[in-house]
Amino acid sequence: MASFNKVIIAGNLTRDPELRYTPKGTAVARLGLAVNRSYTTESGERKEEVNFIDVEAFGRQAEVLAQYMKKGRPLLVEGRLKLDTWEDKNTHQKQSKLKVVLEGFSFIDSNREGQAGAPEAPRPRQAPTAAASAGAVAPSPEPDAPPVEEDDVPF
Repeated sequence: MASFNKVIIAGNLTRDPELRYTPKGTAVARLGLAVNRSYTTESGERKEEVNFIDVEAFGRQAEVLAQYMKKGRPLLVEGRLKLDTWEDKNTHQKQSKLKVVLEGFSFIDSNREGQAGAPEAPRPRQAPTAAASAGAVAPSPEPDAPPVEEDDVPF
């Protein structure tokens, strides 16, 4: 049986990212996203639903998020779902929580970069594509080549 675990969500941070480091030195950031959904009921009443989603990021991405993101800022997250389970210390009942493990992200409000005092956020590195990992190299543009006019395109 095939399986697929991919999540893409966009929302606003519910709190500042919480950055910690593992004993081996790996950065781990925990953040919360609020994702809104507006809809109209059959009776014509306008409703809004909010989902609160926990997100966990690792490595350099965790450090970048902790540095540039603050409560209330919008963020687009790409990742996978993970179910954490544990036993409650007081009641000894099994507990579980579904969260998103971040694999990539994009800053949504890039227009804030031009504001005074707002640092320019670096773009996160993309994961290598299948073609890049197979050894294919994209041709680099010639520095002295004239720009291609749309009329020159052969199709």
